[in-house]
This record gives sequence, structure tokens and C-alpha cells, in this order.
Amino acid sequence: MFNIRVYGLLINNNQEILVSDELIKGKYYTKFCGGGLEFGEGTLECLIREFKEEMDLSIEVVEHLYTTDYYQPSMFNPQHQMMSIYYIVRALEPIKIKLKETAFDFDEGQLKKHAETGQTESFRFIPQHIFSPDLLSLPIDKIAAKVFKDKIGL
Repeated sequence: MFNIRVYGLLINNNQEILVSDELIKGKYYTKFCGGGLEFGEGTLECLIREFKEEMDLSIEVVEHLYTTDYYQPSMFNPQHQMMSIYYIVRALEPIKIKLKETAFDFDEGQLKKHAETGQTESFRFIPQHIFSPDLLSLPIDKIAAKVFKDKIGL
């Protein structure tokens, strides 16, 4: 079984990179924004939908950055093989949701959502000068972050 994930790397005008801090079944993850490809959906459609659903943000996909080119089992189900596709994206409008300053700064509503669904998330920007693959939790995200840093000369 394949699990296809699509992620977007968004940089704002202050040269900061957007990340999602997530609490999933009691574990904490910092990752790029995006999510799972649904049946009948293309990768670009998926990414546009995910940003709209998670952040109420319209984006434009600028260019492809990286696609997993090795075997990676899912952290959540070892019977599934992960394939992740990363794009550089641009916001088409100002971000409306409240961004956080620190990782995993969940409010009461978010913690209640976690109690009900097993997961919640918040978003924040990391300045380019301190951004590092080591700040991300998922192995494929770390590789995509390195490709990104090499591409933009960080």
C-alpha cells in the first residue's frame, strides 16, 4: 500500500519558512505544510486543497522541489510505503489564521480538538538564518529541507 503525501514550502517576505507543529496521538511533530493525496486528485490540486483546508490560504504552486526517491516505510503504519512530493509555493493573499511564535503553542481549543480527534496543529514561521533540517521531525522532510537550502544558497 502506498501513502502519497504532498507538501509546500512557503517563504514569506521576511525570508521565513512556514512549518506546521502537530500533536498526533500524543506525539509532537514539526513538518512542512501539506497532507495526503485523495483518490482522483492530482498533486497540485491536493496541495492547494490542503493549504485551503488547514490555513484558509490560497496558494500558487511555483515549482517542484523534491520527490522521495528511496523506500520509506510509514511511521504510523509499517505496511505502507511513503512517497512525498514537495513544491515551493507562494501565498496569494495575507495569512488570516493566528500564527504562533513558538513550537507546539496550542491553545485550549486546539487541545480540546486533540482530545476529540487525536490530532491538532498550529503554524509558525522560522527565520531562514536559523532554519535547519534538524528542526523538522520527519525523515523525508529533513531531506527536502536540505534540497531547499542548497537550492536557495543557505
